[in-house]
Amino acid sequence: MGTNLDREANLRSAIAALRTRFGALEISPVYESAAQGFDGEPFYNLVVALRTDESAAAVTAALKQIERAHGRESRGPKFAPRSLDLDLLTYGDNPLEVDGVHLPRADILRYAFVLRPLAELAPEGRHPRLGTSYRTLWETFAGTDDLTPVAITFD
Repeated sequence: MGTNLDREANLRSAIAALRTRFGALEISPVYESAAQGFDGEPFYNLVVALRTDESAAAVTAALKQIERAHGRESRGPKFAPRSLDLDLLTYGDNPLEVDGVHLPRADILRYAFVLRPLAELAPEGRHPRLGTSYRTLWETFAGTDDLTPVAITFD
């Protein structure tokens, strides 16, 4: 989950929407990071875990609906300010493809703002393709770590 527009309000509202839709959530710490791929305000990022019997496609559709409810335009440029960005990173323990997107998402291994909160939320969880724990992936991460912890909690 990420946002660089009205950051705290959008995160809180998105967490509330996810709880309403899916129930109990596990939530990582929040980190601030520089915008990637464009000049813009810094982002707040975090990772959320949820349990559901719904298909990965149904979860993805729900995430897109929550994004739209927060003002996200689906036709906007890939690298641009975001009111809310919700991406399904993994679904269970097996690799799969949902709507043309491969899971686990490549962003896990590419961006500190994805891997670090994921490793903190699920340190013993294993990357479905590599079989390596997220803690180990973070400890050996070759990218830059330009993340600043942000003191936001969600009750």
